[in-house]
Formats: sequence, structure tokens, C-alpha cells
Amino acid sequence: MLMILSAAELMAMTVWFSVSAVGPALQLEYGFTTEQVAELVIALQCGFVVGTLLIAFANLADVFNSRHLVGLSAFLAAILNAAFLWTGEAFVPALLLRFGTGFALAGVYPPGMKIMAGWFKSGRGFAIGTLIGALTIGSALPHWVGAMLNEQWRLTIAVTSGLSLAAALLVHFFLEDGPYDVPARRFDLGYAWTVFKYRPTRLAYFGYFGHMWELYAMWTWMPVFLASALAANGTTTYSAGFGAFLVIASGALGCILYGLWADRVGRSISTISSMAISGLCCLAVGFLQHIHPIWLLLICLVWGLTVVADSAQFSAAVSELCEPEYIGTALTLQTSVGFLITMVSIRLVPVIQDAAGWGLAFAMLGLGPLAGILAMTLLYKTPEAVKMASGNR
Repeated sequence: MLMILSAAELMAMTVWFSVSAVGPALQLEYGFTTEQVAELVIALQCGFVVGTLLIAFANLADVFNSRHLVGLSAFLAAILNAAFLWTGEAFVPALLLRFGTGFALAGVYPPGMKIMAGWFKSGRGFAIGTLIGALTIGSALPHWVGAMLNEQWRLTIAVTSGLSLAAALLVHFFLEDGPYDVPARRFDLGYAWTVFKYRPTRLAYFGYFGHMWELYAMWTWMPVFLASALAANGTTTYSAGFGAFLVIASGALGCILYGLWADRVGRSISTISSMAISGLCCLAVGFLQHIHPIWLLLICLVWGLTVVADSAQFSAAVSELCEPEYIGTALTLQTSVGFLITMVSIRLVPVIQDAAGWGLAFAMLGLGPLAGILAMTLLYKTPEAVKMASGNR
């Protein structure tokens, strides 16, 4: 089930960055500006936030079968992503379709973590880490597909839509409910607020929010940064798209390794160490644009490995701290607010980059890990922290 669900998440999440991966081609063919490409990304994030808020406050991931929700959502994401092929130069329809795609993906990612929690009680950090690792590769894959297809953007969109459709079929025909899956006792419109008021869960949320401030802005702008660095060095050592794929996909290894480690040393220590390393990368990478492209890529790989390595551990912590009957609601609320935060940081990066360069633009992202480290340090000191990672805090 771990393999089946991870494969489904990998394939479904390819539609997330399908448009941003071919942003340069859209700029050439339709004359879209850099700001418009960014708005397409933000529209998807906004749709995801709206979708996850609906799922969280209506308890949909707990009241209804999560497998059915994931399968239907992956199918809708495939259809809406494919429809982007027919928008042409019309920017507003393109925005609406990206919003709809994000709305559909809200039913894929958080409910998928809830399904995984239903299969694993011990080793949950590794299991969710594997799931997030698959999601990371899925997010990176469009960059590789775009590079392999030589920026044939229509084919890139078609391939990612086909993968999301395959994910829906995989979930429908092969995925099963886990032995630890607990349906909600009742519909509780106020539970989302209840879980936020509980201090240990709230601290885990704040750790996740700091992590998200950094993560998606880094993922979104890494291809542009690498393209700028390659141009500044006057070299084509590697394509920016392929480099971005390697950087983002490296996070999958980090998710799995940190998942194994976190089950042994605890959620707090593992997330703090990951955010410390990625935070240092935030401060350094943007100022290293003129070093040799291979060395720059290696440093970015360290950033890519650590920037998402802690993501699953925040989710595992929330699933261990909240009531089992409402794991889906708690995880969806966490994800919703986290992605709402990403909309701000994604938009800020190009503004600061235009004004002061990549160094300060990426350094600004370091505020997230700093806040996350503080939150997880406070969580470590609470008595309730023993609920996490079999008592390992």
C-alpha cells in the first residue's frame, strides 16, 4: 500500500508545476510576462488553499472515504490540467484553470497522508516521509519532462495530465483502507478551530508554516535562478530545467532518510536540524550565482535535499498529537494555511530580486526556518511531545 499510494501521489502531483516548468515557452509563444507566469503558480496555490479549507472545515477527509476523495480529485486535476492546452493567449481562463487544478489537488495530498496514517502507527515518520518523497519527485518531474521534450510545452502538459489520470485509476482499483483508519465519529464544523487552539498541535503547525515559507518559493524560482546563473557564466553546462529537476527531486532522498531518522531521534530534533541546514542555504545560495555552475548545483542539491526533508515530520507530528478520528481534518488545516503562506513568499521573491538581487531574495526565505526552529524547540519542551515518534519527542 505504501508503494501504491506513493506512486499515485507522485503521478498526480506532476500537474502542480506543469505550467511553471514550461513558463519560458509560454513567454515566447504567448508573450506572458514573468509576473504572469508567477500569477499562474499563485492561482494554483490559491485554489489549493480554498480546497483544503473546504475539506478541513467540512471534515470531508474524515467523514467520507479518503480513497474515493483522492481518486476523484486526481481525475479532476488531470482534466483541468489538460484543458490548459486550449486557453491560448487568454490569460484569465488560464488563471481559472490553474485555480481549478489546485482546488482538485487539495483532495489528493492531505487525504493521501491520512490514508498513510491509517496503515502505519509505528514507523509513521518513514511512511509519510516516503509519501512526501514521492510527491517531491512528482513536483520535480515536469521540469525534467520539459527539458527532455526541449520545451515542447503542449506535450509536457499532456504527459502530466496522463500521469494524473493514471494515478486516479491506481487509487480506484488497487488502494485499500488501512487497519488503523478511524472514521470520524460525527461531523464537527468547529474541530478545525479546536485542533488549532491545542498548544502542541499549534506549535507543530507553526513549525510547518515556517518550513512552507521557504519551500515552495525555492521550488518555484529555482529554475529561473539557475537559468540566470548559467547566463551570467556564459555556459550551458546543464539546462536550467534539468538542474531544477535534480535539485527538487533530491528532496525525495531527504524525506526518506529523515523519516527513518526522525522515528528514532524524534520529530523535534530532526526538523530543527533540517531547517538549520536549509536556512543556511537560504542565506548563501543567492550570493553564489557567479561561482562555477557545477559547484553551484552541488550546493543547491544540499538545499534541495534539506528544504523538504522535514515536511513529513510536521505532518507525522500533527497526526500523533490530534484525535485519531479527525486526522484528516487536522492535516488538511495544516496544509491549507501552509500553502496560503507560500503565496506570499512566492510573490515576494521576484519583487526583492528585481530590487536587490538573488542574494537578498533567497535570504528573505531564511525567516521561515528561523521561525520554525523556534516553534519546534518550544514543542520539544512540552509534556505532550512524548506522544510523537513513540516517545522520542
